[in-house]
Amino acid sequence: MIYRKAIFKDVEAIHKLVNAHAEDGAMLARSRNVLYETLRDMVLAEEDGVIIGVGALHLIWDELAEIRALAVAPEKKRQGIGSRIVEKLTKEAELLGVKTLFTLTYRDDFFKKHGFAIIPKEKLPHKVWKECINCPKFPNCDEIAMTKTL
Repeated sequence: MIYRKAIFKDVEAIHKLVNAHAEDGAMLARSRNVLYETLRDMVLAEEDGVIIGVGALHLIWDELAEIRALAVAPEKKRQGIGSRIVEKLTKEAELLGVKTLFTLTYRDDFFKKHGFAIIPKEKLPHKVWKECINCPKFPNCDEIAMTKTL
């Protein structure tokens, strides 16, 4: 198992993995366009040349970043892959000087294990919501907001 930054040739595999989870209602779908635009944000888990996990660290504003698009292949769940990706993204955030990480998730139990706490969405700065206008669930977001202080 290797963990590495994403490159252009990975976009189709990432698209398939993330959107399979979106079809199950576990996360929001991502277009290829969004994946290309945020490619530098992503860390992948790869096993025998196959992408089996992905997560992204998206910088939002002064010392604030989001962990997003976290997905692990169904047959590889509960093997610590998602946890390892979150650890790598958190370390990267610390190196960049991020003071607060947040996530919008349907899997609050997973993120609680990594030190995140549930907060009211209204506590997040307005900068966070600039991409929400394009979401099919806007304005009725049902994701859970969570933060972690670094």
